[in-house]
Amino acid sequence: MISLAKEVAGLGQTVMVLQGGGALGAYQVGVYEALHEAGIAPTWVIGTSIGAINASIIAGSKPGERIEKLCDFWSRVQNDQFVPGGLPAWMATAARNWQSITTGVPAFFTPNPEAFLGPHYELGADKAGYYSVDPLRQTLSELVDLDELNRGETRITVGASSVRTAEMRYFDSRDMPLTLDHILASGALPPAFPAVRIDGELYWDGGILSNTPVEVVFDDNPRRDSLVFAVHIWNPHGDEPETIWEVMNRQKDIQYSSRAASHIKRQRQLHKLRHMVAELAQLVPEEKRRDNRFADMASYGCLTRMHVVRLLAPALDHEDHSKDIDFSAGGIRRRREAGYSDTMRTLEKAPWRTPVDDLEGFILHEASGGRMVETPAATRP
Repeated sequence: MISLAKEVAGLGQTVMVLQGGGALGAYQVGVYEALHEAGIAPTWVIGTSIGAINASIIAGSKPGERIEKLCDFWSRVQNDQFVPGGLPAWMATAARNWQSITTGVPAFFTPNPEAFLGPHYELGADKAGYYSVDPLRQTLSELVDLDELNRGETRITVGASSVRTAEMRYFDSRDMPLTLDHILASGALPPAFPAVRIDGELYWDGGILSNTPVEVVFDDNPRRDSLVFAVHIWNPHGDEPETIWEVMNRQKDIQYSSRAASHIKRQRQLHKLRHMVAELAQLVPEEKRRDNRFADMASYGCLTRMHVVRLLAPALDHEDHSKDIDFSAGGIRRRREAGYSDTMRTLEKAPWRTPVDDLEGFILHEASGGRMVETPAATRP
């Protein structure tokens, strides 16, 4: 029997797409751990914000060192060492959040005292944020090998938002050498963190414009057959909120899910049209193909096939709108374990084996907490 790793390799390039979401990014560590254990190595990692940080550690490390370095990073940023044990859950959460707001998160960010002198105090464009991420720069300099990041076997792309033009910019190791500035820019969420200047332009967190940068795969040139693991740490599905507390939590989930459903719907339509153009081009008589317009029109056709496995992280018990700053040891452990177990269950189902219509170039497989979810089908036996 063919191994799972060889089966996956036969589908084309393997891509991981990692959302931004602060402490929720620990789930992505478990996802990578499960893929690694199954012998599945991403050939391309794409990330925004915390997803860019995790992606940089993956691409910037040799395969055998990646899990160790990911765990090292998440161990360094734990922030509940000084929260007394035995407190009720709500009180421990409040204490931990207050500690993060007032003193920062170890190895990640520290308060910028000048920012608290008033909202009109001139800090300068490169320092206009409530916190400094100098600790994160130091942490990444110790964990990310920039030579491996730029010349290793795994391509990396990170997204950032242009402050001046409000345009999304993707920095890709295939096209340019990346530095820690590109990673920090992708996670520079205002007003907490200051913008990062790259080639004279200021950039903020890519999640402002696209927190689920899966469109990079679909718009890549040239397009390639792909198996895409899109890791969603903000769940797009949820119950109707009945309290202000629940509203705040649900609002964040919706905001940072980043219109993923509409992107997917659009890409399904585009990929089906590309397949149809390619099929129709085969029916054109030979004499008509000599027309110069034929080559131009036929170029819109494409027979690549992309399987997108959308992994939706489940909500943990007692989560609220502050979950993205829950860098507690317990929260990190539970999210990592959930990412691992959910991915292992999804891999066991191997949803990409489902028969599909030959005209479909984009096939979505959605899993929530390791359970496959029915989606509006583009699949027909």
